[in-house]
Amino acid sequence: MRKLFLILLLGCFGPFTGQAQTISRKPITRTEFVRLMQTLAAGLNENNAYKAADCFALDALYTEPPNRKNFRGRHKIFDYFGGIKGRPTLMKMTWHHLAFDEQTQIGSGEFTLSSGNTIHGMVSVRIRDGLIGNWREYFYESPLDWNAFILQNPF
Repeated sequence: MRKLFLILLLGCFGPFTGQAQTISRKPITRTEFVRLMQTLAAGLNENNAYKAADCFALDALYTEPPNRKNFRGRHKIFDYFGGIKGRPTLMKMTWHHLAFDEQTQIGSGEFTLSSGNTIHGMVSVRIRDGLIGNWREYFYESPLDWNAFILQNPF
């Protein structure tokens, strides 16, 4: 009887190895995409690397082309976001525009990130199983705030 109980228990929950993420989920909606990206920004703003990194798949790829940043796996992204101790300088991330194609599960967003210096940038992401599977970012360092930065082409 104990053996049957253990088999049923493991069948329902599986071993605790992150296996739940390998179960394929249905594609996410635009609303869920915005929530995911806002959760990532909140994690960065709170200096909470766990919260931010949990938005990424276990095997996610985070890059800044051509080869300026290249982090493979949630654990590397967690370290990049400050790890257990957090970042030494607090940051503020703000999304300006988020777009998402539900059919392809590819999205993008413009952002401002401040942490001692200010950068304005763009990111393209691919969602896989409800999490960020791929992140590709491009940015410019600038002393200007967002409105001054986009002055010639606001929308």
